[in-house]
Amino acid sequence: MNRIDPHFSEVLPKIRELASLCVNNGSIDPELYRKYDVKRGLRDISGQGVLTGLTEIAEVHSYTIRDAEYVPCEGKLYYRGIDIDDIVDGFLQDKRFGFEETTYLLLFGNLPTQEQLDEFNELLGSYRSLPTNFVRDVIMKAPSRNMMNSLAKGVLTLYSYDANADDISVPNVLRQSLELIAIFPMLVVYGFQAYSYYHDNQSLMIHSPNPLLSTAENVLLLLRGYNNYTELEAKILDLALVLHADHGGGNNSTFTTHVVTSSGTDTYSAIAAAIGSLKGPRHGGANIKVVEMFEDLKANVSDWEDEEQVSAYLEKLLNKEAFDKTGLIYGIGHAVYSLSDPRARIFKGFVRELSVEKGREKEFKLYDMVERLAPQIIGKKRKIYKGISANVDFYSGFVYSMLNLPLELYTPIFAVARISGWCAHRIEELINAGKIIRPAYKNVASRRSYVPISERVQEAAEKTEGNS
Repeated sequence: MNRIDPHFSEVLPKIRELASLCVNNGSIDPELYRKYDVKRGLRDISGQGVLTGLTEIAEVHSYTIRDAEYVPCEGKLYYRGIDIDDIVDGFLQDKRFGFEETTYLLLFGNLPTQEQLDEFNELLGSYRSLPTNFVRDVIMKAPSRNMMNSLAKGVLTLYSYDANADDISVPNVLRQSLELIAIFPMLVVYGFQAYSYYHDNQSLMIHSPNPLLSTAENVLLLLRGYNNYTELEAKILDLALVLHADHGGGNNSTFTTHVVTSSGTDTYSAIAAAIGSLKGPRHGGANIKVVEMFEDLKANVSDWEDEEQVSAYLEKLLNKEAFDKTGLIYGIGHAVYSLSDPRARIFKGFVRELSVEKGREKEFKLYDMVERLAPQIIGKKRKIYKGISANVDFYSGFVYSMLNLPLELYTPIFAVARISGWCAHRIEELINAGKIIRPAYKNVASRRSYVPISERVQEAAEKTEGNS
């Protein structure tokens, strides 16, 4: 199924030669970033983000200001001003699913009454269907090995099925948003099933969603069929969706949504751009890296309960001697949170409960040990301007593993949750009608004269001689 360039082996040497030109002529002296006080990653040296916009949708709280100094504190996350801990406690105490209620809150600014929530669930249920023959004509054609690309393709193709695709009025964008929120589970799961059928010779079974079930239940239904999941599995997947639904305007994919929306483009293009951002291993793909890192740890540490052996492995990770040799301990640390990530804290108790149901308590204890040891080891090796702790990705991958979700779906499940936040932020950007987002980049290249093509061979020779 994969297209292979028949001339690849012939052109590879030339491609590598040209790539070396890109590297040699594209490297910028790191000192120049300090000289011009460039806020790389739109963050200062202490990790504080550069203020680029305002939002009322979500707030990430990780420090207090005392005597003009930033003082790290336990992390908090607020949706529309409401503490995520209270939101989770509320729907769990009532023994109901919370993602749809959370989506309503993010989109409309207030918690719904029971009547409003029932109407909203009914509306989402009515949208849980794809256009006629969409599965056959789009999803089953040229399935991608990466489900995030498959998801982006599906979203972009939906533009062609929408008679009002370019209408960016709030009512129309809200209609598009609700449709996308409702059908994301189908785009994700069907894309995976098509790929598994064509590439892994797996049986192809396409289950229809149930409009009366929650988003979390429908994800499990689409994957497994009716009555093939436990109440605890559905509850924990729903909790994962709630905790991933939004994270303020500054995270990479949501900021991408704001940037692309500010250009005046259509909803499908804006959401596809956000999907491309979330795909990256530094963003939504981090939970896959956590799972792969732990698999490597388990393969190379003989006694998972021996703190010295586990510590030695973590030190090898930091020294770029183990796993992917990037020097990172995946799942530890966050761009904003310092002392704790509230999402990881909330998640952890339910992860422990699920590990008991699945008979994987020993693995949970290993995760717990790494969560405790990693910040200590990082603190000894590197200068940390703020505290460091486990983030939500540290446990989410383990949860998805215990739910028997395919590795290929870990990041797409994140997208199933974050589409709610993306749509809320897109609508907020449109309502406030700001300027097109256009930050500055300083050109540090020196001016040069144009060289006629007949003289360029000689110029290249002189440069080579000068460098030797």
